[in-house]
Amino acid sequence: MTTIAGERNKTQDLVYVSIFAVLIAVCSWISIPAAVPFTLQTMGVFTAVGILGGRRGSMAVLIYILLGIIGIPVFAGFTGGIGVLAGTTGGYIVGFLVSALVMWGMEKFFGRGKAALFFSMLAGLLACYTVGTLWFLVVYTSQTGPVGIGAVLGWCVIPFIIPDLLKILLAMVLTKRLGGVIRR
Repeated sequence: MTTIAGERNKTQDLVYVSIFAVLIAVCSWISIPAAVPFTLQTMGVFTAVGILGGRRGSMAVLIYILLGIIGIPVFAGFTGGIGVLAGTTGGYIVGFLVSALVMWGMEKFFGRGKAALFFSMLAGLLACYTVGTLWFLVVYTSQTGPVGIGAVLGWCVIPFIIPDLLKILLAMVLTKRLGGVIRR
């Protein structure tokens, strides 16, 4: 038998997870087109996990991805569908979930302090870069022909390092400002 307080907590969890899935979608729509578009998605992912914690934050990322897979235009450029995931940038979308899971794992071991959160965001970013870049390399090579890892890093990672570090700092500020309010 569940209690009213338990049901309220589940409802609150569902609402927060949904809100942050939508936040990630909105962050994806703020986009500068490129081979891999510049978006605020990683900031949305880091903020979701930073504020909601690993479990709920990872659920928000998973729901965001599932919404896109079924065709709702939540990905960069107002796109959606399994074809986006199968394309060259699909690995970065999958990498968002890997980032959230890495952050959740680090939260389990190191807690939710500022330093732990910052380093978990860095580790999550590295995980996203790794999954996304390898995916891009495989898909691009199968569609276009061989390309070197240096070229792919030049297209997909190097131009994003400084903007992504700024997104981490912004996510840290948002987590500090909003985290206490949501956790109450």
